Amino acid sequence: MALAVQHKDRADGYERYRRRLGRALLLGLEILVAADIVRTVALDSTLNAILSLGLLVIIRTFLSWSVVLEVEGFWPWKRPPERVLPTNEE
Repeated sequence: MALAVQHKDRADGYERYRRRLGRALLLGLEILVAADIVRTVALDSTLNAILSLGLLVIIRTFLSWSVVLEVEGFWPWKRPPERVLPTNEE
């Protein structure tokens, strides 16, 4: 019985770590996108720089969606089905 509880604690700890790491990665990607936008607008507003920025934003958006799918288990635009909780009505 103690092994089962210990295994459950490890699995829960791993899941919490995985979610925190995923959220940190998402935050980092968002900061990088914002920094690239500011840099492009403030320093280099050429067509080539704007196209490069667009490509970077597309790639980082795809990476963000992949991390969300891995961490949450569903795509960002799809909600998981709501769980129906049993009621105590008799």
